[in-house]
Amino acid sequence: MAAGATARAAGSAAPCGRGATVWLTGLPSSGKSTLARAVAERLRATGRGVEVLDGDEIRRFLSAGLGFSRADRHTNVTRIGFLAQTLASHGVLVLAPVIAPYAASRAAVRARHAAAGTAYVEVHVATPVEVCSVRDVKGLYARQAAGEISGLTGVDDPYEVPRTPELRIRTQSRSVADTAAELHAFLTERGLA
Repeated sequence: MAAGATARAAGSAAPCGRGATVWLTGLPSSGKSTLARAVAERLRATGRGVEVLDGDEIRRFLSAGLGFSRADRHTNVTRIGFLAQTLASHGVLVLAPVIAPYAASRAAVRARHAAAGTAYVEVHVATPVEVCSVRDVKGLYARQAAGEISGLTGVDDPYEVPRTPELRIRTQSRSVADTAAELHAFLTERGLA
C-alpha cells in the first residue's frame, strides 16, 4: 500500500482537488460558523482537506490586540484573507465564516486571491437582522439593546451587503442540513468539493 493511501486509511484527510477559499460573510448570529462547520464535516467525510478559519477564533488568537474600529476590522479581515489564501494555495479548501462588514475589505481579500491565482468564492449568509437578534448566539444583540456595548455590526455599525456574491444563502426558516446541502452542492458544481 502506498504511503498516501496508508495516511488516508488511518483517517488523515489529505487534500484532494484544488484549493480555494470560501468566504462566508453575514451579520452576527446569521449562521456563518454553523454552516461552515456543517459543510466541513461533509467534506472531511469524503477525504477533502478542509480548514475552518472562524472569525472569532482568529480574533482571539491572531488579532487579539485589535479593536473594532473600521481600520482594525480591515486589518483583521486582511489577516484572515492572507492565511486563507496561503492554505488554499496548498490545496486546502478553506471555509472562512467572518463577518467582514466592509465591501473594501472583502475586495482586498478577493484581490489577494486573484493575484495569486487562487480560487475565491464569496457566500453571503443572508439572514435578516430581526432573525439574528432572536438567535443572538453570543448575547451581543441583548447587550447592545441594554447599552452595554456599541458598534454592533448591522445595528449601530454598518454592514455593507455584498452586491454580487457567488452564492447567497438564506437561512431563515431552514435547517442547517438544508443550507449545508445547498453550499456543498454549489462547491461540487464548481469542482471544489
